[in-house]
Amino acid sequence: MQSWHGNLTFCCGLLLSVSIFSTGRDQPGGIDPCSSLDYFESYISIASTVPSVLCLVGNFLLVNKVPASVRILASLFVMLSVFLVITVLVKVDTSAWTPLFFGLTLACVVVVSGASTVFTSSILGLSSRFPMRNSQALISGQAMGGTLSAIASLVDLAAAADVTDSALAYFLTADIFIVVCIMVYLLLPRLQYSRYGPSPATVSVLLPGRPGVPPLRPILRKTAALGSCLFYVFFVSIIIFPSLSSNIESVHKTSGSPWSTKYFVPLTSFLLYNFADWCGRQITAWIQAPGPNSKLLPALVLLRTIFLPLFILSNYQPRAHIQTVLFARDAYPVAFTALLGLSNGYLGTLAIVYGPKIVPKELAEAAGVVMTLYLVLGLALGSACSVLIVHLI
Repeated sequence: MQSWHGNLTFCCGLLLSVSIFSTGRDQPGGIDPCSSLDYFESYISIASTVPSVLCLVGNFLLVNKVPASVRILASLFVMLSVFLVITVLVKVDTSAWTPLFFGLTLACVVVVSGASTVFTSSILGLSSRFPMRNSQALISGQAMGGTLSAIASLVDLAAAADVTDSALAYFLTADIFIVVCIMVYLLLPRLQYSRYGPSPATVSVLLPGRPGVPPLRPILRKTAALGSCLFYVFFVSIIIFPSLSSNIESVHKTSGSPWSTKYFVPLTSFLLYNFADWCGRQITAWIQAPGPNSKLLPALVLLRTIFLPLFILSNYQPRAHIQTVLFARDAYPVAFTALLGLSNGYLGTLAIVYGPKIVPKELAEAAGVVMTLYLVLGLALGSACSVLIVHLI
């Protein structure tokens, strides 16, 4: 989820930058880059997370009424449709209607975010019927996607000369991958493991939903502690990444070196965070400690609060109110970002894979959706707080 959010932010930001810089800074009706780009990450965070809460509630209500296969395929086709529209718009001159394009971009983020939330929660709920290693592999794969996207952006940054061509390449790639996802999912029922897993009665991907809404109260009661941990992990992470971390500049920016001007943010924010996040998730394949009932897990989650002042007191720019830069070396935000991503991946994965395993098997899929709801609530409230913090710095 977090990785998808980061990738969507980057792509939509790229599209908006094409429109803004083709319009010109002082043109009537245009968007002032200084006012828009400083807070664009926060706007995208809100547009991509708040609608997800409503979609998750709807998905929970449909768990036993609409088969997972229908929900998954429908969400994939919705995402494909939106990405195809945006792919076409890449080559359209939007200089005469930049404000409208800004609104269209945010609308696309809302739709894609809602569809991706239904897709992710449905897939997670489906994997919850299988052994825990399947859920862990799914979550690690999400982070790997974010890492590959960050690497691709760096390669493009070094090689591409035209930002419009870059945007076209990214969205064409997204279109292709969504089509591949649809094809692969259609092949899933043919796999023996999906049909004859550990418990054929409960893991078949073609099993029709039982009528009625899953009992919410016992699921919430069982998953409250782990859900709170998951909520706070992503609450802290989304406040910092990407709203704060992507605006931390190299202290040597005035030197004019490519490292400090061109590659510092893509390397130390996007690539490093996604790679560290993937490493944290992958570690859970070998180490699952602390356990689901341990008091150490919530303690470690709360300890991550310290990342907020650490990033605020790094070289965040521009600064309007808090002028103190306590960590005035490039090594500091690098270390902070690595630890933020690593802890997000490890602690978040533990919480989300433990949740469906502490409820009865017949409630595992619904519990998986509920755990995703905790995650998205953390993202939504964290996104709102990130706007406030960015304006206060």
